[in-house]
Amino acid sequence: MTASSFLSSTEPQAPANLIKMGQDFGSPRVAIARAGAPLPMQAAKEATEADLMIPVFVGERDMIEAEAANLNWDISGFDLHDTTGEEEAGRKAAELCGAGKADVLMKGQLHTDVFMKAAVSRDAGLRTGRRFVHIFHISPPDGSKPILISDAAVNVEPNLETRQDAIREVSDLLIRLGTERPKLAILSATESAIPSVPSSMDGKELADWAKDAVPEADVSGPLAFDLIVSPDAVATKKLTADPVAGQADAIIVPDIVSGNALFKAFVYIGGGCAAGVVTGAKVPILLTSRADPAAARMASVALAAIKCALPK
Repeated sequence: MTASSFLSSTEPQAPANLIKMGQDFGSPRVAIARAGAPLPMQAAKEATEADLMIPVFVGERDMIEAEAANLNWDISGFDLHDTTGEEEAGRKAAELCGAGKADVLMKGQLHTDVFMKAAVSRDAGLRTGRRFVHIFHISPPDGSKPILISDAAVNVEPNLETRQDAIREVSDLLIRLGTERPKLAILSATESAIPSVPSSMDGKELADWAKDAVPEADVSGPLAFDLIVSPDAVATKKLTADPVAGQADAIIVPDIVSGNALFKAFVYIGGGCAAGVVTGAKVPILLTSRADPAAARMASVALAAIKCALPK
């Protein structure tokens, strides 16, 4: 057996229920930082036509207009802010969101570090006092219950306070998505708090903290991955009394390596569709990637629209 035998050949599909939920809210104004490239323009066109967003283009005017022409898309009715280079585009897009002239900040053709530096700048006006947390919403190909993962893209080694914010943000997003009582699992390599496994000790501390701090959710930890996703493993290890084990709605990871590996396993092995959003700022932030399929980009815009929850 070769390594590639594990890879799924399933083409990711944007979950219809997530798209429909996004459409049920008012279309947010999405400031696209350096929009003049094929992928961000294609994503913007598809999401606009699906009634998920209103684009606010930021970047080199000639590049944006050329890409729109390639798509046979008349963008004359949308705002366009002419800027030069990555830094100016990132700064302008973030400032538009900070000033209330856009509802979502979206990464276009610029490096992630440049984009996030603009987003966290005090001059942008996006800081709220909460930590920025990235959340993936991953839908399985059979249309069954999705699972959320935090944080797989922004915080490298989140401390306890950052993971507490992640628990709050994930719980809030699940409630917005219609989950009556969210079930959050704190990932480790074991279900016991063992001093030699620091993430297990953190998992126990976070679960204890959440009992009073996040009363609207069930938070359990530490839990190994099998005990998070497999009811059979839960039954075998006699943890059926745990309200989260085997039926988690979300996984809070101890670091970016485990989170990133887990999300990519769900996508590349499981065939899942991963929508991603950064929370904790004044507006939702979309960290689109060149590797994101069209379905993931569409689902991410829908997730941001749900997070905004604008009246229609």
